Amino acid sequence: MIYLDHAATTPLHPEARRAMEPFLAGEYGNPSSLHAAGQEARRALDEARDGIAAALGARAEEVIFTSGGTEANNLALTGVFLAERPGRPHLVTVATEHHAILDTCRFLETLGAEITLLPVDSDGFVDPDDLRRALTPRTALVSVMHANNEIGTVAPLAEISAITRAAGVPLHTDAVQTVGSLPLRLADNGPDLISLSAHKFYGPKGVGALIVRRGVRLRPVLHGGGQERGRRAGTENVAGLVGMARALELALADREGEATRQAALRDRLIRGVLAAVPGAMLNGHPTRRLPNNVNLAIAGVEAEMLLLNLDLAGICASAGSACAAGSLEPSHVVMALGRSPELVSGSLRLSLGRSTTAEELDVVIEQLAGLVHRLRRRAGGSARADAPSPVARRPSPVSK
Repeated sequence: MIYLDHAATTPLHPEARRAMEPFLAGEYGNPSSLHAAGQEARRALDEARDGIAAALGARAEEVIFTSGGTEANNLALTGVFLAERPGRPHLVTVATEHHAILDTCRFLETLGAEITLLPVDSDGFVDPDDLRRALTPRTALVSVMHANNEIGTVAPLAEISAITRAAGVPLHTDAVQTVGSLPLRLADNGPDLISLSAHKFYGPKGVGALIVRRGVRLRPVLHGGGQERGRRAGTENVAGLVGMARALELALADREGEATRQAALRDRLIRGVLAAVPGAMLNGHPTRRLPNNVNLAIAGVEAEMLLLNLDLAGICASAGSACAAGSLEPSHVVMALGRSPELVSGSLRLSLGRSTTAEELDVVIEQLAGLVHRLRRRAGGSARADAPSPVARRPSPVSK
């Protein structure tokens, strides 16, 4: 199998799993309990919090543990809105955000929120002047994704942060795709709230965090036990959070080298596909993008057929956000770039990871070129009725 869906999830790092194991077996205390077993769990939780805080240039008390990126995004938007209404009910975000942001905004509109949705250009960038014009004295929060999960475009957060700071408005960023792969620190005049999710940087699924700069007003969304300094009720997943902290530590240890390696492979894949597949286009900025992201618009084919046939060939890819799996709706992200309906329906995301090799990508380029040719020929009615099924056999295994 050639796995090119790391934007959807990554495999659990063996070292992160080893760090988790004691808390899946003998050390099972509740970190809120006062006895020795509970205090051992509390110690591990505190160490995990310290590690996450240090990695993101934050204080330990600014880290709120969550069940993942979706909850972190919901808490950021809903928590700030509830804390600031009715005087500041206005939120600003971008048309290409993840559904965890956009759907939360739609929900908040039912509670009286005023939402401004900023457009993007053909590369996926928001115009800083549009942001300046959108801000008012009633604006409670701006939310701009650090790097888009579908097309990989990396937002100019430093410029955006400068605009929001000058206006006295907190900035939230969904950094689920970038924590562990791109530099991002709360302490460096960056965003005021940062969402992250462990399973995007080789940690376990089901855990994440929201980093909230001290002084930002936030109301809890979950109520009950008073955990996380009263900001997020519910017994913490100690094993998962220990694994998240260890996975992030490992990711940061070789972040620059791995980002450089993956970016070179990314560019190799882009060049190869554009050369081998007539009519293919790159979605997102050609260089200011995630080091592991390739998103292609391919005319004359449907993404669903591409994915099914790539899977038959042993290649795992996606058409966009894994959270929209099963949806037949076209990608709202690619639509926002101004692509034609044909190109939107033929958009494919290939996301690389730590195990990806150049040899694997050469196989993908060859398979994809042949597959697109056959699908286009069939769509044009020129294929014989008894022609073999596209990509009928898996390629030979590639050594790593």
